[in-house]
Amino acid sequence: MGALMLAEGGTFQPPGADSFFLPPIAGGVTKPMVLVVASAIIVGAYFLIATRNLKLVPGKGQFVAEFAYEFSRNKIAREQIGAKDFRPFVPLIFALFTFVLVNNLFGIIPIIQFPTMSKIGFPIALAAVVYVVFHGVGFARHGFLGYFKHIMFPPGVPKPIYLLLAPIEFLQKFVAQPAALAVRVFAAMFAGHLILLVFTLGGEYLLLEASVAFKPISVVAFAFAIALTFVEALIQVLQAYIFALLTANFIGAALAEGH
Repeated sequence: MGALMLAEGGTFQPPGADSFFLPPIAGGVTKPMVLVVASAIIVGAYFLIATRNLKLVPGKGQFVAEFAYEFSRNKIAREQIGAKDFRPFVPLIFALFTFVLVNNLFGIIPIIQFPTMSKIGFPIALAAVVYVVFHGVGFARHGFLGYFKHIMFPPGVPKPIYLLLAPIEFLQKFVAQPAALAVRVFAAMFAGHLILLVFTLGGEYLLLEASVAFKPISVVAFAFAIALTFVEALIQVLQAYIFALLTANFIGAALAEGH
């Protein structure tokens, strides 16, 4: 408030939800739409180029590609789904991890500076794909009625408790889990981008509009913006990992013999 009161000109408009509604580039095409398409092209092109001429001693590009694949395969899919069933789902887990990661990292890339997953529609679309997959494999493994029994009636529970437990389990598997999957990555990207905007735009305002006594504070704001960019990069990687991890976990739970 002090900076607002002592400003020499202009009024500071703090960033909010409206900062995420970008004007169309052409027609109805917006920047987030372009970034989503670009991310798919980037991921596909990178791994095609990196694996085009495989070598026994990998270069940097091949090493990164192999590390991403091995991490998705062994540390996510295999551990969460199980050694017996994980192989058919490796492409899905690998694609989700790399796709979400690139879209998240867009938020700290100069000029682009917009995490696509901060638009709730994109996480919802990905969560919908996961929803269809893990329930689909559950129905295929256990049968229609068997799958509902599998998720709603865990063994070893007194029968009267099922009156309370069954609807809770149903809501958890069919509503809460997919909703949380989408909201988690959306909220993290939205909040992180908003915080960076606050410090960046606040520092710019203090530097250009505040009185001379308050201009040095802009250095502090910019320093926080730089430091938080590194923190945001870590969160972006973690959120991509968590999205893929939970996807594999849901699939593993749907395929499991026990509850």
